[in-house]
Amino acid sequence: MTSTTRRAAAIKTLAEPEGLPQPLVEPSLDDLRLETVLGALSDPLRLTIVRKLLLESEQFDHPCGWFGIDRPKSSLTHHFKALREAGVTRQRQYGLERRSQVRVDDLNERFPGLLDLVAAWTPEGQ
Repeated sequence: MTSTTRRAAAIKTLAEPEGLPQPLVEPSLDDLRLETVLGALSDPLRLTIVRKLLLESEQFDHPCGWFGIDRPKSSLTHHFKALREAGVTRQRQYGLERRSQVRVDDLNERFPGLLDLVAAWTPEGQ
C-alpha cells in the first residue's frame, strides 16, 4: 500500500485596510455551525469560490466579477449569499458592488484545519 502526502497550499491573508464599510449581516463566531458551513461548501462552485479567495487573492476583498465565473448574475448572487449566511465569507457593500473575503481567522478558530482542506482540494478537471 502506497501513501501520498499532499502538501497544503499557502492560504493568503491580507491586512485589513482602514475605512472599510461595515460587513453585511453574518453569523457571529459562536453561531458558526459545522453542518451549515459544510452545506455551503458542498456545492462545487461555492467551494471553487472559497478556494480561489484563499489562494489567489490580489487585494483584501473581491467583487464577483473578479472570479471570472460564467453564470448569470442572479445565480452568482445566490452562491455568494449562501456562503455569507453560512459564515464562510464576509461581504461588504461598496456602492452598488459587494466584495467578498473568507473569514479565515473565524473559521480557523472554530474549525481548525477546515480551510487547509479546502485549499488542498483540486477541482475536477484540473
